[in-house]
Amino acid sequence: MPRMLDVSDEVRAEIGDEEAARLLAGESAPGSYDCTSCRTPGDTQQERTSTVLFVGEETAVLAFAHAGCLPSQVVQVTEEQLQGAVRAIGGDTGGPASAQAAPEQAVLGVTSGLVLISEELHPALVVEPTAPVARPGSPGSGDDFLPLLIEQGFMPLTELSAVPPTLHGWSVLLAAGQLHAVLQPNPAGGRPVAWWQAHQPLQVTDGWRSAANKHQQVLMFAAPVGSIGRQPREDLLRDALDKAAANGKLVAAALPLAGL
Repeated sequence: MPRMLDVSDEVRAEIGDEEAARLLAGESAPGSYDCTSCRTPGDTQQERTSTVLFVGEETAVLAFAHAGCLPSQVVQVTEEQLQGAVRAIGGDTGGPASAQAAPEQAVLGVTSGLVLISEELHPALVVEPTAPVARPGSPGSGDDFLPLLIEQGFMPLTELSAVPPTLHGWSVLLAAGQLHAVLQPNPAGGRPVAWWQAHQPLQVTDGWRSAANKHQQVLMFAAPVGSIGRQPREDLLRDALDKAAANGKLVAAALPLAGL
């Protein structure tokens, strides 16, 4: 039976016309699936479904998502991320891990939480380095973390009273219901590259994932080392964000999901 599949030109170019035809005819596509974004059930015979191809250095994995969650696309990931996604799909979720930012290679702390803005909950990522981030090639030991992000389009905040503007070209990769990476435009052109990536898929709450799929974007807040800290509760995290904003030590942007 034919499937209600969306196969983008980009995905078709990677898998070939023959495999795309087999998918659309229902020969190689599943009837039911777990959405690679929201992890709730889907049915290719009953609802529009996107084909999402995750491409690593050596392997590729074809996944399926509700068309309302993700468009059909190719997502370039590291081989380690791809294996992590495969483990997550198979049920081996792993746990949170440290991450690295490119190109500064500073270790970042990444916290997920829900932030209330204008009486509505928004999914948020709070990024704070564990040490000052110097500008690449700079001989000094200053902290250029916020200026570097502002140059990329992040906006300084003095208060959390409104949703920050969308930063096009950047995105948040949420696959198999878990957080894998923050992607940024590739300076050389082509597919986005990872600005931050989890060594293992980062688990998020059902409420966070639901809000992300509702808004189709994630708010990313960033602050210099020592500004936020590891807060055990969302109310304490919000207090720390408000304080950092009031002190002029917070930048933010709204990032679309998976390059939308």
